[in-house]
Amino acid sequence: MGKKFIHYRQFDQMDCGPTCLRMVAKHYGKNVNIQYLREKCQINKEGVSLKGISKAADSLGFRSLGVKVTFEQLQEAPLPCIVHWDQNHFVVVHDIKQKGKKTNVYVANPGTDNEVYSRAEFEEHWISIDEKEGIALLLETTPKFAEFENHDSLEALSFKRIGTYLVKYKALIFQLFIGLLAGTLISMILPFLTQSVVDTGIQTKNLNFIYLVFIAQLMLFFGRTGLEFIRSWLLLHISMRLNLTIISDFLIKLLNLPPSFFDTKMTGDILQRIDDHHEIESFLSSTTLSFVFNFFTFIVFGFVLAYYDIKIFAIYIVSGLMYVFWVRFFLKRRRTINQTKFTYSAQNQSKIIQMISGVQDIKLTNSEQDKRWEWENLQIKIFRLNLKNLALEQFQSSGALLINEGKNILIAFIAAKEVIEGNLTLGGMMALQYIVGQLNGPIDSLVGFIQHYQDAKISLERLNEIHTLKDEEPFENSFIQNFNTEGDISIENMDFAYPGIEKPTLKNINMHITAGKVTAIVGSSGSGKTTLLKLLLRFYEPSSGKISVGDSNLSNILPSAWRQECGTVMQEGYIFSDSIAKNIAVGVEKIDHERLFHAVRVANITPFIEQLPMGYNTKIGDEGIGVSQGQKQRILIARAVYKNPSFIFFDEATNALDANNERVIMQNLNSFFRGKTVIIVAHRLSTVKNADQIIVLENGQVAEVGSHEALIQNRGFYFSLVKNQLELG
Repeated sequence: MGKKFIHYRQFDQMDCGPTCLRMVAKHYGKNVNIQYLREKCQINKEGVSLKGISKAADSLGFRSLGVKVTFEQLQEAPLPCIVHWDQNHFVVVHDIKQKGKKTNVYVANPGTDNEVYSRAEFEEHWISIDEKEGIALLLETTPKFAEFENHDSLEALSFKRIGTYLVKYKALIFQLFIGLLAGTLISMILPFLTQSVVDTGIQTKNLNFIYLVFIAQLMLFFGRTGLEFIRSWLLLHISMRLNLTIISDFLIKLLNLPPSFFDTKMTGDILQRIDDHHEIESFLSSTTLSFVFNFFTFIVFGFVLAYYDIKIFAIYIVSGLMYVFWVRFFLKRRRTINQTKFTYSAQNQSKIIQMISGVQDIKLTNSEQDKRWEWENLQIKIFRLNLKNLALEQFQSSGALLINEGKNILIAFIAAKEVIEGNLTLGGMMALQYIVGQLNGPIDSLVGFIQHYQDAKISLERLNEIHTLKDEEPFENSFIQNFNTEGDISIENMDFAYPGIEKPTLKNINMHITAGKVTAIVGSSGSGKTTLLKLLLRFYEPSSGKISVGDSNLSNILPSAWRQECGTVMQEGYIFSDSIAKNIAVGVEKIDHERLFHAVRVANITPFIEQLPMGYNTKIGDEGIGVSQGQKQRILIARAVYKNPSFIFFDEATNALDANNERVIMQNLNSFFRGKTVIIVAHRLSTVKNADQIIVLENGQVAEVGSHEALIQNRGFYFSLVKNQLELG
């Protein structure tokens, strides 16, 4: 097989394609950042297509060719190549070897590990039923690949960087070390006291001396117990504050990412990464500090053991090294199980969230059993994985126990032999047994430290999938914050396609939106209306062309400064689990009650609020009282009005309202709109007919522009919409 094929594990459920390409690039000597590959593959929540992987490969300098071939043809193809696996996954085939009549296929599966399959097993995964060919992406390097620069060196989290969190608590850590020193000294005195009881007290039959020693032992015990209490409290204090700090920093990073990031991430993946912080916090606080304490204990008692008997000390060191190497032998397998567990746990989180959030539709479609079976099938996979983990742990523990107990028996035998030969007193033997018992703890701690280090390192790798992403607003940026809020909005030659979707959603868009006027955007479903609004709100950047506000390119305006001037009601607007007042005045430290009452009046929701027992302080949302879709839309409209922005963006903001409520609200809004630049996406004629300008989108292109009267007279796309859709609303 030549050199060992380097395997990378996918960190997200949809990352198989980019990870396969990363492995192939590494095989040819290039380190490529996974986020770069995600962007080039145009990954989305459905994953990636073979064409997306091919485009990413071309950007690296590969010559790629997507083919449908037989197994015999695959054997003649250049390897490694990427193949379609189980109709929903991608893996790398990096070698095929013939051994007599048997053919072995060497596969690097980003979801598991490097694996070997027989031809029949491989074809079962690769070739779909009733076909003789499977899909593969063949890859060969070009001179451009040699010019590609390694860029896997983005600033990332590291244990060194995370360890700086502990510096903040150096006073507490210093107190812990003082306690450690005191506790170790107390423990070091105990074997000598034990020896003195046997060799002096019992041998001389001096009961008073024995009483004195036992009292001393009792006092030392109480002292050590008190130190353990203090140590536990200090560790709890450090770990809680450390956990809060690193999760807070993660949330800061997460919320600094552009909105488009969340379109490609499963909720379960993000929640599992938050759980990863607990693994790192536990490693940094309890595991690492305990290991340092135990290492200090090992040094002290190691010297004491060597002082008593150098031969027993040598036996202890050799057996300890055997114990550590035995455990290290299982680390790679533990890593694979840990990564698979992350994937399953993320899927589990997502399915539970979907079941709870979608329970109404589950019941309406009578799909309770199907959804429960989906979850139960996942639990079977988790159960099998736990069985593998248990078997691994049992095998590892059995070997470790054999080494440890064998060492203890051998040391006991040698100590007893030396007592008989007169080289060691009986008290010395008892002291030796105590010291060996104290030294077992540090060895176990070292093993635990190695395993927790591996788990924390895996967690760190997953977190770096977030921390190495570029912020929407970098700390040092060239964005402008002050722009003309009274300027026109212009769109020139703009195209846009969603990641992973080849066909553009918007094509060659040119439009002019006059400042201080109301512009309505209409079109049939799927024509690109909501997408256009998201581009104007900078959820995404155009694939080509530009959007201008006054004399400023929208891409050069600080996103937060731009959105501060935008009042928005989106179709998927969110109601927080909070009071009505705080749902309207979101992010405001001190609510302006005059503005609040005005916003509520414009949204015509005053009667609903006044009938509630706690009025504006009534809690709504997931953990409060439920609101209807119409009430939700009016709260969202009130939220936009309270902001009193220069630009208004409404996406089907009144589609859930009855005709009477819509008429009242539109009358109120017409007064509020004066002097503001307003863009409304709607289907209802009553919402758009009074707009100063109506833009009609069809198949992602501008079909017509004009006033309601002019467009009716044209009897074109708009006329058809009014006739077939708008007036029906």
